Order: sequence, then C-alpha cells, then structure tokens
Amino acid sequence: MDMLFFMQDAGTPPAGGAQGQPGGLITMLPMFAMMFIVMYFLVMRPQSKQRKERELMISNLKKNDHIQTSAGIYGIVKQVKPEDPYIILCIDERKDVCIRVSKASITALEKASGAPDSEPKVETTEKKS
Repeated sequence: MDMLFFMQDAGTPPAGGAQGQPGGLITMLPMFAMMFIVMYFLVMRPQSKQRKERELMISNLKKNDHIQTSAGIYGIVKQVKPEDPYIILCIDERKDVCIRVSKASITALEKASGAPDSEPKVETTEKKS
C-alpha cells in the first residue's frame, strides 16, 4: 500500500516552479538592457573615442614631429606620405640613423613640430658684481 501511495505522488509536479513562469523572461529584459547601456558607456564609447583621437593624431603627423612607437622607440619623423602605411623615423640625428616604421605602431606624439620646448630655459635675474 505504501508503494501505491508513492506512485501517485510522483506524477504531480512539485510546487514552487518546476515549470518556468511566463513573466520571467519579460522581467529579465530590462535588466539586460541596463547592463548593455552601462557596458556601452563604460567600455565601448571611451574606446571608440580614443581610437578616433589616435587616428586623428596619425593623420596629422608632419615632418620633425617627435613621436614614440609601441616598441618604446623615440624618434623624429623625417618623411610622411599620406598614402603609405609607414613613415621614416630618425632615431639618431648625429649619425643619421633612420628606420621605416608602421603608422599603426605609433602610440604617442611627444612634441609637435613648431611647438615650444617642454623644458623652458630658466634665466637668472641676479646681478654679478
């Protein structure tokens, strides 16, 4: 008799949601939308802004600009052609050592040509007697 009682209870679903609630997915959609909006403003938007700034910097490179590459090489731009994917970079002016570098490897513009030096010379105002 106990076995018959056990078999009858096995066919009924347990209370508490073994079956999905129909409103569960609809209530989750606003949460997923908010997560996407937060990801957009925290990750994607700043990244695209940095990419645009970098592309603008590379497109505005001129001769005698001081730059840094992703490999850590500092140099002075000697030749830039807009249609070429590379530039000629002089890394030692005294010995005239120049290398060809990909424009994609440029990470920073240290000093634009025609810009004042970053370290101004300090003049002393003391009078010597």
